Amino acid sequence: MQEAILNDLKMPYCPGCGHTVANKSMSKALADMGVHPLDVIVVSDIGCTGLVDPLLTCHTIHGLHGRAVALAMGIRMGLEHPDKKIIALQGDGGATIGLQHLLEAARHNLDLTLVVQNNMVYGMTGGQTSGLSSTEFKEPDRPEAAVPGYDICALAHNAGAAYTARTFIGKDTAELWKEALSTPGFSLIEIVEMCPAYGMRKVQELHDTADYESVVTRNTRTVGLPHRMTGRSLLDGLKPIEHTCEAPLDGRLEIIVAGSAGEAIQSAGDLLSTAGITAGLSATKKGDYPITIGTGFSVAEVILSRQPIHYTGIDCPDIMIVISQDGLDKVRSRIGEHTLVIADTKLGPELAGLAGQPGLPGPIGPNGLPGPTGPNGLPNLVTRDFRKTGGSKGAALAAIAHWLQDNGFLPIEALIEAAGRHKHGDKMKVIIDKAIAA
Repeated sequence: MQEAILNDLKMPYCPGCGHTVANKSMSKALADMGVHPLDVIVVSDIGCTGLVDPLLTCHTIHGLHGRAVALAMGIRMGLEHPDKKIIALQGDGGATIGLQHLLEAARHNLDLTLVVQNNMVYGMTGGQTSGLSSTEFKEPDRPEAAVPGYDICALAHNAGAAYTARTFIGKDTAELWKEALSTPGFSLIEIVEMCPAYGMRKVQELHDTADYESVVTRNTRTVGLPHRMTGRSLLDGLKPIEHTCEAPLDGRLEIIVAGSAGEAIQSAGDLLSTAGITAGLSATKKGDYPITIGTGFSVAEVILSRQPIHYTGIDCPDIMIVISQDGLDKVRSRIGEHTLVIADTKLGPELAGLAGQPGLPGPIGPNGLPGPTGPNGLPNLVTRDFRKTGGSKGAALAAIAHWLQDNGFLPIEALIEAAGRHKHGDKMKVIIDKAIAA
């Protein structure tokens, strides 16, 4: 049975948003063509179109605003599997911001498909008009009211796209998807949609205000092929992490480190994963923080495993290290029944106050891993004044050092050696020593 590219999660869009229909058309087309989700790479853009990522069961990349096509081009140039389907999704704002990327993809005629979901507004920032907004849609008192929008299909066609099409939401666009995905070379589909929050609410309004028609155009051209050459790898300049000690861990351990921006959470995650490699384990590390970077939460997700790591997601971690309220607010919902929580003293009362409620862990079992909730209902919670030990920028590292010293999943020497590789290694070693002695 063909797997669907969309999962069962609720669509994150406003009621009546055209993105819902467009994404379902994409899923239907791929299913009809018999394309497995793992043979699809979707590159999404900033904006409402990018909200589709959690709904997809295929490979996904979330790009910067206007850069989805550039990323898709890079994937096609670097991918050695020509049978994979590469799809870039942009709104009208992203398409006009990244217009040059679009034209370059068409000029090179690389084998990928761009879908522009044109609702004529920047829906995520207040409904400003875009470079694809029709003149009829713009308010007459705005300076750009008389300035015509881009004909994105004509631009792509004239630049050399193999296939371009424009359609209006409300029609079955699955056939256009199939044509675009089956055409060798660069394909573009523009879907004119509603934005019920800031734009139009009915399909007929789209037709009444649009100053462009549905079109399908083709160019007969040779498909652009990437020029492959062997050069110096970006990894050549990196010093290998030597395997100098052995971790007793047999299976897989998932750790989340959470705190506030500016508290070296990502550095602590880097050190932990480096320590894992030093101790002979496979390791991955992912960072999560707001686009503002300097404010709010900061979360590092680390996986240590005796076996190769093929999936880097963490739903419910084995270990949760939390050193600030920002971090706790972000990861609270991911504390599971078997999660060991290591928290700064200031967070202890709040966590202990939730004892016995669903989503908090139980005591440590005989194997050293967290066990089920005990009869007393108390969570598996360890608290220390990590900020006193390491300061605001060293609290996470102090917590990691304390945990390793207490549980022995990694030799503490591995963490010390990892710190020695860092430019601030001397300061980090001092924090580790204090945490061990505390």
